[in-house]
Amino acid sequence: MHDLIRQLLAELGEDPDREGLLRTPQRVAKALEFLTSGYSADIDEVLNDALFTVDYNEMVIVKDIDFYSLCEHHLLPFFGKCHVAYIPRTRVIGLSKIPRLVDVFARRLQIQERMTNQIAQTIKEKIDPLGVAVICEGTHLCMSMRGVEKQNSFAVTSAMLGAFHDDARTRMEFLELVRTRSGAAVTNTPGLACIGD
Repeated sequence: MHDLIRQLLAELGEDPDREGLLRTPQRVAKALEFLTSGYSADIDEVLNDALFTVDYNEMVIVKDIDFYSLCEHHLLPFFGKCHVAYIPRTRVIGLSKIPRLVDVFARRLQIQERMTNQIAQTIKEKIDPLGVAVICEGTHLCMSMRGVEKQNSFAVTSAMLGAFHDDARTRMEFLELVRTRSGAAVTNTPGLACIGD
């Protein structure tokens, strides 16, 4: 990979042997390894048996989880907040495991829509809750640094499963508790948060 990065620097018109760039290939390789570490993560190991049987069937919410990811179209960062809720049937997940689960899917080449669904589907699969809701709010550098260059825009994506999908009151309770940062309407309409041009 180091040779590829050196070649890229040269293609950009830089001198890969310049003092400031001598160790750049190693730094970039190490950064990319970390930023894509979600591919090698084992979900069961991340959850580490932190699944507990409980007699509790009210909403559990972990909100304002920071995430950082790379857009698969341009390899530029997108980042923001993730809000996760579920209604237990018989089991709950240790609260600290939910941000770790978000990291697993964020540390991949992603689109925000897919990441949102992966988080929700994994919680559904692991604890079979009555419902799962995930909202991600992301700022995409591929929209603010290039392309349309809209610095203040952000994308909101949601996945509503089970009770959150079927029961409008449950969904509204979650949305009111989360209160997305701009009051933007949350929709399940599919689309690309990042345009692959």
